[in-house]
Amino acid sequence: MVTRQFPKPAELFDLVKFQVPEFDSTRRKLRRALSIQDLRTLAKRRTPKAPFDYTDGAAEEEISLGRARQAFRDIEFHPQILRGSSDVDTSCEIFGGPSAWPFAIAPIGFTRLMRSEGETAGAASAGTAGIPFSLSTLGTTSIEDVKRANPTGRNWFQLYVMRKREISYELTRRAASSGFDTLLFTVDTPVAGARLRDKRNGFSIPPQLTAATVLNTVTKPSWWWDFLTTPQLEFASLRSTGGTVGELLDSAMDPTISVDDLDVIRSIWPGKLVVKGVQSVADAKKLVDLGVDGIVLSNHGGRQLDRAPVPFHLLPEVVREVGGHIDIAIDTGIMAGADIIASIALGAKFTLIGRAYLYGLMAGGRAGVDRSIEIICDQIVRTMKLLGVASLAELEPAHLTQLGRLSPR
Repeated sequence: MVTRQFPKPAELFDLVKFQVPEFDSTRRKLRRALSIQDLRTLAKRRTPKAPFDYTDGAAEEEISLGRARQAFRDIEFHPQILRGSSDVDTSCEIFGGPSAWPFAIAPIGFTRLMRSEGETAGAASAGTAGIPFSLSTLGTTSIEDVKRANPTGRNWFQLYVMRKREISYELTRRAASSGFDTLLFTVDTPVAGARLRDKRNGFSIPPQLTAATVLNTVTKPSWWWDFLTTPQLEFASLRSTGGTVGELLDSAMDPTISVDDLDVIRSIWPGKLVVKGVQSVADAKKLVDLGVDGIVLSNHGGRQLDRAPVPFHLLPEVVREVGGHIDIAIDTGIMAGADIIASIALGAKFTLIGRAYLYGLMAGGRAGVDRSIEIICDQIVRTMKLLGVASLAELEPAHLTQLGRLSPR
């Protein structure tokens, strides 16, 4: 027999805790987002197809992006037991300066098209979190305005070498004058990749209003209102607009970029010089010999050469060959804190996130970026504790196995 009694209110209240209601619908939805994938779902609901696809898509059949994300899924962690620690240290040093977490916000162009706060939201959120923020040459917020948004944090500038070299040189000088401490010299864009989603959507700057564009935007009134009631969208550091994304990239990039250009930029730039877009061991060795301060293993988020090498697969061999001589960072496909921990365990000093931050931006502006960073940071701490490590320095290759899916024939 079960003895029953009337519930006592005091005991009931001890068992049940009521949440404080959140009347702001955006913040309520952001709080319910528990992963970057949740933020992506929310972003897709709030953003027209063209800007969402620009963020979400990649080149041609999007094989490179799919492989990069699959590479992080194809790992097996090996936790160590009875190594308890109540706290973990997530801080590190990268490219001569500190970061509270082992990731930065990657450089991405056209950001204000996703939401008007754009790079300002990203820079401010990064500063609050104590991580670096990277501004693209094709950014829609100026170098100076990014510095104002993140006045005491670390700002990095990503440089494309343009056909008119003096434009690149002037941008380099402006970034240096504004206190940016690291230059990401990008080498994987001699021409624009074939981003088929953008072509099908007629994606351009400024957006081209076709009948399909208008019909799609009608269902996204908050984005439309945000776009119409804020300053004109433009490449803030270049002050020129017009044409499709591919046309703009083709006019800005130059396939004749060479080591000579690297030498000229080095003579202008006073801070750390990092080459972004490295995709082979041979090139990593070459850059060590050239004396750069760091490299970023990257296939441009899968947005340039489809079927390009997967940076996460390339990482162990590059670390073996040059890890003792140069700082190695990695991007492409990172969607969770566990992806970052896996990268650090295999020898990367640092990582960069792109789409993961933009999904938050599209989902809720500055608050959404804060939420994306919060989700990733929580995942980093939890993964470290479950692995039994108290600091990033304790992570090592023995903590995981890369499971085989793609192998040379």
